[in-house]
Amino acid sequence: MVPVTVSTPVVSRVRTLAPVFHELTLFHGSMGAGKSTLALQNAYNRRQAGRPGILLTSMDRAGAGVMSSRLGVAADAIEVTDGTELTALIAREVPAGGFVIVDEAQFLRPEQVEQLAWVVDELCVDVDAYAISTDFMSRLFPGARRLLELADNIVSLQVEVTCWCGRPGRQNARIEDGRVARSGAQVAVGDTSDAAEVTYRVLCRRHWRDGVAGPDSVTAETNF
Repeated sequence: MVPVTVSTPVVSRVRTLAPVFHELTLFHGSMGAGKSTLALQNAYNRRQAGRPGILLTSMDRAGAGVMSSRLGVAADAIEVTDGTELTALIAREVPAGGFVIVDEAQFLRPEQVEQLAWVVDELCVDVDAYAISTDFMSRLFPGARRLLELADNIVSLQVEVTCWCGRPGRQNARIEDGRVARSGAQVAVGDTSDAAEVTYRVLCRRHWRDGVAGPDSVTAETNF
């Protein structure tokens, strides 16, 4: 068998990389959907891959400067307050190509969400924001609303959360003296534990509307 010789021309070729686009991603769901657990897992994976980044949180149930999951996992984080200027903070702490993970992002001011979008576009940083969308009156938090408006990607968490009746839980009810609260400040930090000063419970729309926090609870007024 005669070998075939192929003449291959020498071509000067310059390898170029496609442009890298960084993104602002919103992960949202009701209480108990696993947002803090996912935030901590993603932070761990990125650091294992050698990427530099920071964790931000606001009013976590475990206290200031902590990002915690109800599963018992926690990590140190930078506490964000109303006065925190995020562009300066991230420019100082995170190099280009790094990441920022923000838990409890519903508590951000709309202006702070705009700052997150700016650092994605101008500082080449990926930002993941984890939030519950609505308050105990089933109205959007201002920070969550601005994230929905500006995010490049919006991910609805798929962990199953159910009302006491078995229906899908969508409403983050605040429980006071066994009743579903109908008034009060939009932000009141609490937990699902009965030992907490402020307690919350995920209800289906029907039982949130009717004010029925559980099979033995007192029915609240429904004229709201």
